[in-house]
Amino acid sequence: MSGNPFDGGEGDWLVVANAAGQHALWRPHLELPKGWRIVHSGPGRDGALDYVEQNSTAPVGTPTAWDRHPTSDRRERE
Repeated sequence: MSGNPFDGGEGDWLVVANAAGQHALWRPHLELPKGWRIVHSGPGRDGALDYVEQNSTAPVGTPTAWDRHPTSDRRERE
């Protein structure tokens, strides 16, 4: 595979988490960084993002990479 493995949404995605409760999307063919474990695997980026939304322990108001709403939409919801 050439280029950035995190570009594009095709293929399988993992959700990994660390001891601090942080979550990240990851590709199955990449080695996991030390201290991270797989908490979800499946076909499709959207499913991985949904898992993060339902299971993230990020404090309220903390910006997250998985927030798919434009900034203007977030302001309207606050």
